[in-house]
Amino acid sequence: MKILSPAKVNLFLKILGKRIDGYHDLMTLMCCIGLYDTVSIHVGHTNIDVSCSHPQVPEDESNLAYMAANLFLKTFEKNDGVKIVIQKQIPVAAGLGGGSSNAAAVLLALNRYYGYPFSMQDLMSMGLSIGADVPFFLFQKPAIATGIGEKLEPYPGLEKFSILLVSPGVSISTAEVYKKLNLALTKCKKKLKSFPLNHQRFDPRCHLCNDLEAVTASTYPVITTVKKALLRHGALGALMSGSGPTIFGLFSDSHGASQANHALFHIYGWRMYLADMITQDTGFDIQT
Repeated sequence: MKILSPAKVNLFLKILGKRIDGYHDLMTLMCCIGLYDTVSIHVGHTNIDVSCSHPQVPEDESNLAYMAANLFLKTFEKNDGVKIVIQKQIPVAAGLGGGSSNAAAVLLALNRYYGYPFSMQDLMSMGLSIGADVPFFLFQKPAIATGIGEKLEPYPGLEKFSILLVSPGVSISTAEVYKKLNLALTKCKKKLKSFPLNHQRFDPRCHLCNDLEAVTASTYPVITTVKKALLRHGALGALMSGSGPTIFGLFSDSHGASQANHALFHIYGWRMYLADMITQDTGFDIQT
């Protein structure tokens, strides 16, 4: 089986507070985008084996795709082995959810292969034990997530913006970002006070907000530089996704995004990606 495994962006990320278990309660609007890893799965091996085209991705038990296969097979009480090959296009440790998407792809593919022994709710529970973003990818549609990200409500009020993603070439530790977060200084609560939870249209000029952005930008000022550059070159709005460091700009059409991509590459030489928002059901494409 081959599965296209999409990235995601956080169109807003509001941190509500810290929990006693160390996690943070949040409210975020997430949407998959047309930037994909390809995950190949071969059932019938003697054990679980993971390989990846990106040198920074672990190929052992700490890989989220490995964890997904291991949990699925143990829960299903199968002794089968699985070989997983990941061709990476999504930047690694970039706030785009690539590893969580790979894990969701493995769960969905194995469930299909074995004749759907688990309900979607079962898969969601497995996914949450692997990572907070995995349930969103299993959900397969734009959603407002609350709790630590596991409580999902579909959000149909998104236009299909074109996206230009900028990878500024710095490495971010999500744990360190949350550790440095000062909840007294967060700004999204005020900015999103009037957010249309009644499913009116999302407006990138008003609703883009990320409480983690200021934390990351304080250590890496390039975050602010990228945002300003995207806005100067026609973006309707720009924001860091997740804990970063990827920044994205939303454009009304692909022509504007392509023009900005061309101009910014010649000025700064940043690594950039063009994509569209997936505003309908993601529908992981599983090919056999």
